[in-house]
Amino acid sequence: MASKGQKFKKYPPEIKELVVNEYFSFEGNQHSLSRKYGIPRETIKNWVRKVENNVDVTKDGRGCHGRPKTKGLTLEDYKERYEILKKYQAFLQARREKK
Repeated sequence: MASKGQKFKKYPPEIKELVVNEYFSFEGNQHSLSRKYGIPRETIKNWVRKVENNVDVTKDGRGCHGRPKTKGLTLEDYKERYEILKKYQAFLQARREKK
């Protein structure tokens, strides 16, 4: 499990592909490849599992989570959003004063 503030090492796609190809061509097991390339055995194990599940290990899976970015918004779009937020804020203020 990752610790708070832990940094993860990124490996270039060429290294990932090389290690996985060597594993599947029976040129080494996970332990020997780990020692040969200085990559943790668990990392190689994860790459192998991904390849077995038909996932491309050369692509970085980060950055695809969370709310999608809104592209192509114009100044009018931002003004409209601002007006909506102002009305909502006034609504909330009126509810607080009612109580």
